[in-house]
Amino acid sequence: MLSSCRAVTGRFSINLVKGISFFAASILFLAQSFGQETTKNGGPASINQSIPWLIDEEAQLRGIPFSKVIVDVTGKKVLAFNPKDEIDQRALKGISAACEETMKRLNEPGSAVQSVARINEVSSHFEDTLRELVNSTPGLNCDFPKTAEGKVQRSGYPDLRIVDLASKRVFYLDPKLYAAGSRDSSFRTFYFEPKIATNKVRDDAVHFVVGFEHQAVAASLSRDGSDATSDTATERRVYNKAAKWKFTRWDIVDLANFKVKLKAEFQGSNRDLYRPEAIVASSAK
Repeated sequence: MLSSCRAVTGRFSINLVKGISFFAASILFLAQSFGQETTKNGGPASINQSIPWLIDEEAQLRGIPFSKVIVDVTGKKVLAFNPKDEIDQRALKGISAACEETMKRLNEPGSAVQSVARINEVSSHFEDTLRELVNSTPGLNCDFPKTAEGKVQRSGYPDLRIVDLASKRVFYLDPKLYAAGSRDSSFRTFYFEPKIATNKVRDDAVHFVVGFEHQAVAASLSRDGSDATSDTATERRVYNKAAKWKFTRWDIVDLANFKVKLKAEFQGSNRDLYRPEAIVASSAK
């Protein structure tokens, strides 16, 4: 782990000499700090420096251009969509048609998503359907992007890699679902984790997010032998086992000018948490 941190630090140090963004400089600082296990006295001074630094620099870690993050992490450029470019027009036309047909198919009563209780479990159906439809578009190829080791990885950004066969130009597409009325929400809905081993951005490309709006459709309920309509969210969860989803619109977003923020988060697994020596009480066996 320590050698890994030092290796990352070395790579970022080279880039820093050439002049990189504040984002990469921030990663360099963290790699150097956490890569030092103790001070000369044996104390954890580097951690004591890093945590206050994260708090103090929170404001500066906002409004970071996503394009800068991508180029610093992957070395690849985020290309802006050009509405006057023939290749961009051709690709967008095919992607748009696939989005329209995807929404139509998944709104059908017999669609697999209509039996899914949680909207979080619907995303893969959108990815699979979009992949199939874009692939059936003349001149376009669509597949799941691969890591540097050539492995297909469904999780993480981006979900789909589209190639214009004539020009070999690449377009990344990441489907998102959002509830009707939540377009102005400030809750986090976009994530990008900068890891070398699992990086899937391996081309200079146009980056698109396609957002599909959804709403739950209340069903007729049977309680005590009579039909009734659920009035509360609690009742819908308890009684409405035939909940259906309605997808009402889609929008394709160009991420060329998208801005993100870095959220500092310390994590632990169940293995870290439920250590036998840390448990002070348990239920009767």
